[in-house]
Amino acid sequence: MIVIDDFKEYQILDLAHGEKLEKWNNILLRRPDPQVIWNEEHSNLWPKIDAAYSRSKTGGGSWDIKKNIPNTWTINYQDLKFNLKLMGFKHTGLFPEQAFNWNLIRNKIKESKREIKVLNLFAYTGASSIAALKENASVVHVDSSRGMIDWAKENVKLNNLEDKKIRFLVDDVRKFVKREIRRGNKYDIIIMDPPSFGRGSKSEVWNIETDLAPLIKDTIELLSPNPLLFIVNSYTTGLSKIVIEDVLKLYLTPKFKGEIVSNELCLPVENSSLLLPCGITTRWINKN
Repeated sequence: MIVIDDFKEYQILDLAHGEKLEKWNNILLRRPDPQVIWNEEHSNLWPKIDAAYSRSKTGGGSWDIKKNIPNTWTINYQDLKFNLKLMGFKHTGLFPEQAFNWNLIRNKIKESKREIKVLNLFAYTGASSIAALKENASVVHVDSSRGMIDWAKENVKLNNLEDKKIRFLVDDVRKFVKREIRRGNKYDIIIMDPPSFGRGSKSEVWNIETDLAPLIKDTIELLSPNPLLFIVNSYTTGLSKIVIEDVLKLYLTPKFKGEIVSNELCLPVENSSLLLPCGITTRWINKN
């Protein structure tokens, strides 16, 4: 278990009623979280929220904005900056627990002391891409959503990294990986952050339970002769970290020596000993 306790501009203030009460750089939000199974409140700030997300009984949901908040606002983590927005399906455009991986990526690039190529799959709004760019790596950033690609470009600009080497691609990840194999392209760090379910750029259906293992098998073909890091994140509650470890053992360890490590990522609750589990990260690390 890894606890992300150094994100100064993000705090979870309380957990109750199947929801989390959180502060994003002074914006107070209330969002559903399936890990919260109790009802007792321990904060008096619940009535003071700026916005709340409510699920619909027919699927999806919507934001109820209580106060006049900006359409976009910025949050900082160390020397990284990110634009936030209230999105459909309760998101804000950033997963704070992934700060662990941002630091890991940056440290591995710095330690390598060579030019590093990074492939970021299901790359979302680009936090991991920005972490890599900060250390002068070249990045290929792939997501099936044009909107997410545009948002990632905003974040790159926000961090004054427009002069760094990054390619943005709106594409189905599985098709892109197969084309990269045929092209013979190789990467030193590969990151994938797959959803449980989703659709590709041309409405291709993605199901993590049936599609993740073959994708990992293919993507390993893109690793360079001396790779640094292969990261797989999962937010799928029913998918054990052991399963992802096993997939990496089957397809990756026969080709590359290194260490496979899995951790549950957690965020602390302010003024409490409680921790909110936020998914699993599994990584292969080159120990040479």
